[in-house]
Amino acid sequence: MADERAAGSRAERRAATRRALLAEGRRRFAEDGYHGVVLAEVAQAVGVTKGAAYHHFESKAGLFRAVVAEVQRELGERVAAAAEGHADPWEQLRAGCRTFLAAGSDPAVRRIVLVDAPNVLGWEEWRALDEESSARHLAEALAALIDAGIVAEQPVEPLARLLSGAMNEAALWLARGGTPAGLDLTMNALDGLLSGLRRQER
Repeated sequence: MADERAAGSRAERRAATRRALLAEGRRRFAEDGYHGVVLAEVAQAVGVTKGAAYHHFESKAGLFRAVVAEVQRELGERVAAAAEGHADPWEQLRAGCRTFLAAGSDPAVRRIVLVDAPNVLGWEEWRALDEESSARHLAEALAALIDAGIVAEQPVEPLARLLSGAMNEAALWLARGGTPAGLDLTMNALDGLLSGLRRQER
């Protein structure tokens, strides 16, 4: 019994250390960018050794990858929550897409996910993380609209990829120097793009 308690306590300490490193890493990556962060300094800030940081994440790139995954997951949850705030499936799609684009105004999302992650992780890994979070919700929303007859019957995957690609490009553009006016213009363009998908009533 004592051994079980000790093992449980060690696991809790490891989990707490990992959470602390993630939180500090996230703060620093958002403020200083990937290349401005030193893993040893992250470890020192949370009161653990550099070896402990390497044990959990193997490298600065490993910590960054975990931070990106966390921010991406939260972004996906934010998109899903915005969509679920509407009963109408069309408004769910609009709300989710608009929330995704507006998320670039969050410093952590902008610097970590949109500016540094494509360069540090590479395009393929960045896309895979996006697909696990926001892109999945987009595909589900489009499938619901097709099932409801609001969008014409068609394969979901190519449509989702086309729209996801457009949204990612717009989000990247906004993150790399977009202004509030640019965001408004992008939102208007998004509404025009989405309206083209909607089946016209005869």
